[in-house]
Amino acid sequence: MKRNFVVAMTGASGAAYARRLVEVLCAAGCDVHLSISPAAQAILKQELDLSVDPEHFDPSTLMLDTGSPPRDEKLQWIRTAAGISSEASNVLSVASGEPGQIHYHHYLDFTAPTASGSFVTHGMVICPCSGGTLSAIVHGTSANAIHRAAEVHLKERRKLILVPRETPLSLAHLENLRRAAELGALILPAMPAFYHGVTSIQDLIDFIVARICDQLGVEHALIRRWGS
Repeated sequence: MKRNFVVAMTGASGAAYARRLVEVLCAAGCDVHLSISPAAQAILKQELDLSVDPEHFDPSTLMLDTGSPPRDEKLQWIRTAAGISSEASNVLSVASGEPGQIHYHHYLDFTAPTASGSFVTHGMVICPCSGGTLSAIVHGTSANAIHRAAEVHLKERRKLILVPRETPLSLAHLENLRRAAELGALILPAMPAFYHGVTSIQDLIDFIVARICDQLGVEHALIRRWGS
């Protein structure tokens, strides 16, 4: 059975993390239930020059690539070190068979399946997670369907990963992050490391996406791991 993951993009810097995450999950054979807030729509345009229409969403606007060959020698080295052959995997992930699909849900659609605990998912990631979204989650306001989906994951005791991208952090941010952790969310800040042989911005993006995938239990070969 294919695994279902919910991915929500909200109004914080870091659109590249979200796009790459969707790309990798689909390449790994997982279905992605995607929601994009209006602020995230604006940031996609500003940071990646991607024009996304949340009213008539077309997955191709994210420029997904789920089956291309390795782009450079470094990535091939990472995959070889991980024991993954070129024939068995693609540029994004390990072998998965048929790629997953994107199911788009409008951020105000409370009739979406992700708004109910009876719809089985295997985790949710809010990437990037804005301070406003974080606040709405910890205070249970459910002002939109993204907040509601997060609430569902908390009440159903399913994995909820929040990827904040803000600096410096105010006391309100810190208190809300603490409260989110107490409620059961996993806080995974967009803080890339440099120990995996960084030579490009893509390496930094892949580090965060790799750590998210680790938490979701999605096999990948995006980075060289510590000690390898």
